[in-house]
Amino acid sequence: MSNIVETKLGALMDPARVARGSASGIAKKGAFYVFSIRVAEDDVREYSFTDRRRAEHMRAVLISHLEAKIKGEVRKKVS
Repeated sequence: MSNIVETKLGALMDPARVARGSASGIAKKGAFYVFSIRVAEDDVREYSFTDRRRAEHMRAVLISHLEAKIKGEVRKKVS
């Protein structure tokens, strides 16, 4: 089953790709592994971890939460 949804304006979008595109890659800055996620147009959140594995796991979790948020918003607007 495809996860592509239609927006109110009729455009097709894949929430998973939009969510992944809203997250930056993980970069090492000093002793920390840092990434950021754009939650809204004016809301960018930055996260830092001391362990790369934990940073990768948390990035994946936050991307899945953002994907669910996008799906919910599209459903509200279409209904």
